[in-house]
Amino acid sequence: MEQNKADNTPYVIEMLHITKEFPGIKANDDITLQLKKGEIHALLGENGAGKSTLMSVLFGMYQPEKGEIRKNGKVVQIKDPNDATDLGIGMVHQHFKLVECFSVLDNIILGVEPNTAGFLKKSEARKKVLELSEHYGLQVDPDAKIEDITVGMQQRTEILKMLYRDNEILIFDEPTAVLTPQEITELMQIMRNLKAEGKSILFISHKLNEIMAVADRCSVLRKGKYIGTVETAKTTVEELSAMMVGRNVNFHVDKKEAEVGDVVLKVRDVTVASKVHKNNAVKNVSFDVHAGEILCIAGIDGNGQTEFVHGLTGLEPLVSGKIEMCGKDITKLSIRKRSTMGMSHIPEDRHKHGLVLDYTLEDNLVLQRYFEREFTNAAGFLRRGNIRKYSERLIEQYDIRSGQGPITIARAMSGGNQQKAIVAREIDKDPELLVAVQPTRGLDVGAIEHIHKALVAKRDAGKAVLLISLELDEVMDVPDRIIVMYEGEIVGELDPKKTTQEELGLYMSGAKRDEVKVQ
Repeated sequence: MEQNKADNTPYVIEMLHITKEFPGIKANDDITLQLKKGEIHALLGENGAGKSTLMSVLFGMYQPEKGEIRKNGKVVQIKDPNDATDLGIGMVHQHFKLVECFSVLDNIILGVEPNTAGFLKKSEARKKVLELSEHYGLQVDPDAKIEDITVGMQQRTEILKMLYRDNEILIFDEPTAVLTPQEITELMQIMRNLKAEGKSILFISHKLNEIMAVADRCSVLRKGKYIGTVETAKTTVEELSAMMVGRNVNFHVDKKEAEVGDVVLKVRDVTVASKVHKNNAVKNVSFDVHAGEILCIAGIDGNGQTEFVHGLTGLEPLVSGKIEMCGKDITKLSIRKRSTMGMSHIPEDRHKHGLVLDYTLEDNLVLQRYFEREFTNAAGFLRRGNIRKYSERLIEQYDIRSGQGPITIARAMSGGNQQKAIVAREIDKDPELLVAVQPTRGLDVGAIEHIHKALVAKRDAGKAVLLISLELDEVMDVPDRIIVMYEGEIVGELDPKKTTQEELGLYMSGAKRDEVKVQ
């Protein structure tokens, strides 16, 4: 580990020999991490490597079994997040800690409400929030309710919450997992601005290109152990990925030419209402997805993709239009009926629509199939042995890491491993149509490689795959066709082999909306 004496730069935070254990797992095993003042320090590792746990120790959410934390060379005790806040440490969590029915402003000031003689003074708070949002390019509507805004906006709220408290050490836990490419570029600039103002940033990420673009140094964890710290200017993406997963990773999706078959999904003139405003979020959308192809809906977050998927999968009713799957009208069918007819759905929000967080991993893996004869006997009782065997197979096949295997409570798993569980469940149903919404969100490069292979394998087995992605690399690399959604309408159809990221960006921003209409 680097010594402070080497460059005389004072460490603002030192986590020395931290060990944190949970039932069945040593999440952090003797880890030392040192953050210099005014640097962006990335923390890299696979899903379940212990990154979020280590940051939660620093933020006072967990108490380590061993080790100590120092701030500016002095040992400090961080018993809870209030202690962390008092020390100037703020954290944007991977899964946001926001009160859904409160406004953006109320969430930002929660716990540090400005008041005079006990009376709340929101006008001052509003002024400060608007000044901060203007200064850092974090535009938000302070009066909007959290439940009505996009995940990208929710993240901005979390960042403003930190800045409102004048924190000087900022922890970003997977901050770009839910952002669009444009928002990611903006966030990178925001982080550089924060660094320029003397703030010190710890940045957890799986995205190697972002780490290379914004971080000064990068520390790598693997399976709870510290692997090493490198200066990003003196390393490569390939070296970092090998440190992270312990092997070389293929960054390109290998696939043969698509053998396109019959139409599996037929969408005609679909219109879906918006929950946020009076206009419809999706307007007269029509397209087909064939067997043996991956079709990707690309677009900047908030252009109707979420509402469209909710209408397609039965989470929301359509205002108008018709959906057919395998020649049958499914427009008004229940979610279970769509599922048993051959639709699988990897949802955008894994907590709200993907998992029952207080169920075990094995129960989550059979959520949509528990009533099948394999898992329930004629008397209606669950066949627990079969469920256990099935879940053990999926855990092995998809490398789902959890402290207690099948009986781990889903809530206790890392975000990436929760995502792997959903992907395993939905792909293993062997659907005719797989609706995959940001399937690799929050996953490390090794897991992304595995998921992309699984999507291509489904395609090659003659199934239809509808991919909704915000990741430009994924949009260009995985599908056979791309359609672009802008302000709730399909504004273009592109061949990924014949287009560029720049052209795709123009369609996504609406600059070419009148040029092409998809048939």
